[in-house]
Amino acid sequence: MNDAWDRFNWLWEILFAVTYVATTVLVLLDETDPVRGTVAVGALTALALTYLLWGRGIVRNDEHARQRWVFAVVVLALVATAVLANTTASFVLFMACPLLFMTLEFRPAAVLTTAAILLSPASAIADNGLQGPELHILLPMTAILIVFGVLAGKFILHVIEESRARADLIAKLEESQAEVVRLSRAAATAAERERLAREIHDTLAQGFTSIVTLAQAIESEVDADPAAARRHAELAARTARENLAEARTMVAALAPDDLTSGSLVDAVRRLTDRLGDETGLAVRYEVDSDLPALAMAAEVVLLRGAQEALNNVRRHATAAAVLVRLSLVDDAVRLDVRDDGAGFDPDRAAGFGLRGMRSRAEQVGGTLSVRSGADGTELTLEVPA
Repeated sequence: MNDAWDRFNWLWEILFAVTYVATTVLVLLDETDPVRGTVAVGALTALALTYLLWGRGIVRNDEHARQRWVFAVVVLALVATAVLANTTASFVLFMACPLLFMTLEFRPAAVLTTAAILLSPASAIADNGLQGPELHILLPMTAILIVFGVLAGKFILHVIEESRARADLIAKLEESQAEVVRLSRAAATAAERERLAREIHDTLAQGFTSIVTLAQAIESEVDADPAAARRHAELAARTARENLAEARTMVAALAPDDLTSGSLVDAVRRLTDRLGDETGLAVRYEVDSDLPALAMAAEVVLLRGAQEALNNVRRHATAAAVLVRLSLVDDAVRLDVRDDGAGFDPDRAAGFGLRGMRSRAEQVGGTLSVRSGADGTELTLEVPA
């Protein structure tokens, strides 16, 4: 109901004011019986004040059921007083009939509207004692007015019901939209948590693993081979500095530090060189010369895939040689990491690494495949070029 009032209230207020003023002026101009004219004007004024001071709030609020009935009865009583006092006051029906339909349900409003319309011929008959031809004109006109009033009231109620339904629909849509926003925010939060988990796993956790491995090597070499211990200490310090840079980059929500300071090719080369320096493995790195430029998101996927694959070689493979290759295959850039280690069962791998790599690849439209056996492991990661 509020929606109907907000959109069309000004039209109704204009009709109400014009009907009241016009009817009052017509009654005042009728000098047949000044006393009855004064009574009619008083009833019209009382009707206007009753609506303005009381009825407007009742009509707008759907909860005042009992007060609606009281108000409707008061309206009918004031209309009856005005019309029976002066038949000219019948013009007030143009305002009173819609008001009844805005106040009550259709059937009781139709009954009261019919009663209000019948007041005019009743007043005319009582005043003039109409008979014969005059009744033949008055009665059909009254019937037409009743039909018109009821149909107009039906239309008014239809507009109000449509407005209520529309207002309910809008309210439900707003609730649904708020729920969608809440769920989207929750999904975004979950995705961000997963992204940060992958970032920490692929950078800080792997760096700390390298530092721990180097620290263990230093502990065993510090007396027997001081030169090797110093070399491993330098590698540990370099790894710690790189981890610190990655942490700062992550906090600043930027791309990986390796990519901001150089190309993907250089970043993967540094990873392979570090693996060879730390483990003594025979590491070979091959790159196609015609690699296309990639979006930052795709480069991050390939770099993190290389980090995870080489970290797995360091921790689990017990390999002697590793091949890392970046190549262009059809419309995709492919990263291949092959080792000659012991291999594993990819279907039973419970760690976060492979799952995180696959999730990263899917986010940019890429794919991840892993083949492992007794002769070693081959990891293939492709992203669209």
